Amino acid sequence: MKKVTVNGKKEFSIEGNEIDGQEIILDVMPLEDRFWHVLYHGKSYTIELIKKDAATKTADLRVNDTVYTVSVKDKMDQLLESMGLEAAGAGKMKNLKAPMPGLVLDVRVDVGATVTKGDALLVLEAMKMENVLKAEGDGVVKSVEVKKGQNVEKGHVMINFE
Repeated sequence: MKKVTVNGKKEFSIEGNEIDGQEIILDVMPLEDRFWHVLYHGKSYTIELIKKDAATKTADLRVNDTVYTVSVKDKMDQLLESMGLEAAGAGKMKNLKAPMPGLVLDVRVDVGATVTKGDALLVLEAMKMENVLKAEGDGVVKSVEVKKGQNVEKGHVMINFE
């Protein structure tokens, strides 16, 4: 099931050809590279893909003359969110929390370090797997709250950012 948010407000779930559990039948015809024609309940819609950002799983769509920003979260995104992480992680970070109980194998940043989205912050061993936890956005390390060899519980704050 995918969770879709429109303009940061309207939220619904999609699974197969159902939206919020109700079957939806659309007649979709591709027109050009970024354009589609859609018939829904006898009404005609022209859809244009204005901009797509695969990293954040968002798209700006023009439906007739109205622009909508649409974001999609698949099952993995929803799982990461429930564990206290965000896959798309945009904006300024406040802290890095342990997504699950584990053992800190390595801390790869020091206080004062400037990190950018995707930088490796630390390695957490959980369920016999090494997980490299990466920065979800840009920031400066304010404090490191864990040490190599330390056990942590889910939700434990491991790194704080300015």
